[in-house]
Amino acid sequence: MNSPTAPLIRPIVQTRDIQTTKLVSPIKDQNLTVLERSKQLAAWTAVDQHVKPEHRVIGIGSGSTVPYVVERIVQLGAEANEERVFIPTGFQSKQLIVESGLNLGDVDQFPTIDVTLDGADEVDRELNCIKGGGACHLREKVLAEAANTFILVADYRKNVEHLGTTFKQGVPIEVVPFAYAKVLQNLHHIIGSPEASLRMAVKKAGPVVSDNGNFIIDAPFDQEKMKDPFTIMAQIKMLTGVVEVGVFCHMAKAAYFGNQDGSVTIKWNDGRIEQVVASQ
Repeated sequence: MNSPTAPLIRPIVQTRDIQTTKLVSPIKDQNLTVLERSKQLAAWTAVDQHVKPEHRVIGIGSGSTVPYVVERIVQLGAEANEERVFIPTGFQSKQLIVESGLNLGDVDQFPTIDVTLDGADEVDRELNCIKGGGACHLREKVLAEAANTFILVADYRKNVEHLGTTFKQGVPIEVVPFAYAKVLQNLHHIIGSPEASLRMAVKKAGPVVSDNGNFIIDAPFDQEKMKDPFTIMAQIKMLTGVVEVGVFCHMAKAAYFGNQDGSVTIKWNDGRIEQVVASQ
């Protein structure tokens, strides 16, 4: 994944409702697919714009785009990262931090984080998002709330008008094992997700178990209900036995989406949309 050339941000040009920023694109890694390169571009651009020299505590999220976040942070150099502490959301990000030679910390030591960069399964026009495809959404939400700035990074597939458009497996819900059957019953008959089901493991018998020792339920909702993600989140959170819900509402400052054409779309929480395009 090594790509040594940094994207250099140039002045913004106003074009109607969308701002366009030019950057010098990184040297193409011929081993990266279009999809993986879009993830890399989103991650690199987000790191360049939001990891400031004065930042000392940085949250590292989970998902397939996050390795490129860590890759870019490492490229900032040992001197820049020497006094920094990196807080993981789960086993994957912990391993990335350790294997990259960065300083590992925990949120109980550093309850205030300068910036957290994390992936997402889907992000809507208001920057509400679904997270938890990797069963890390409890820790992800803790780090999102702890951060002064919370940034999402993803590829073009995750950029949607309304949640539930492409991510069809449903809202991830972390539940204590003792209560999962009752939570499922309530989801089926009270909350309005008749197809909610316990997430089963692929390479072991039995259910998926989170890093916290809990089970995961996936609860699909129809498109109309998903237009009001805050209500869905609040209703599920009130169920006894629910630890956390993988819907994040009004938490992100910006979301970065890498596109197939080598550009990056940035959606800001004030409604602005910025297009970062590669210049030759």
